[in-house]
Amino acid sequence: MHRILIVDDHAVVRSGLRQFLETAGEFDVAGEAARGTAALELVASGSWDVVLLDITLPDLNGLEVLKRIKEMRPQLPVLIFSMHAEDAFAMSALNSRASGYLNKDSPPSQILTAIRTVAEGNRYVSPALADRLLAGSLPSGVHLPHEALSKREMAVLLLLSQGLSLTKIGEQLHLSVKTISTYRARILEKLDVRSNAEITRYVIQHKLG
Repeated sequence: MHRILIVDDHAVVRSGLRQFLETAGEFDVAGEAARGTAALELVASGSWDVVLLDITLPDLNGLEVLKRIKEMRPQLPVLIFSMHAEDAFAMSALNSRASGYLNKDSPPSQILTAIRTVAEGNRYVSPALADRLLAGSLPSGVHLPHEALSKREMAVLLLLSQGLSLTKIGEQLHLSVKTISTYRARILEKLDVRSNAEITRYVIQHKLG
């Protein structure tokens, strides 16, 4: 039995998936989360074979959740299961090491095939997406400014957005104020913002915090 974690903010979707997958007889939906932060806590504390992850979540962007899952559990298969068209996010998800991308209106047989495929350690793309990839007709994906930040710069970004001073951030990360100031300057440049207030707005807008 494959242990599945479903991450979706709609209770009806989670309930429907649970009933559908457990009826198949080979999946154990052992956990559910409605928010990205809750999903990360479950990933950190539990044992999973596949994470079914929506992109639109109330607190964190699903692609950000994907990246953080991969930092914690690089080998854990994450299948993006979204209402968004493949054109919009498929390449961004795959480039962020998702094991596959599946639209929510996919037929039941395709959903089962996708989950089985990623549970076995393989990557899954729908037949339509595979055709477009081979034809080279799929957009390369949405690239956001914060994707250019290093792991350390992202940590500083999130702390700045919380209103912490450079001194406090330095203490928390065990770095000098001068080093934190350098990171802040790089962040301002990469995000094309001018102040901590704009940094905070950016974090809220993109659901990074």
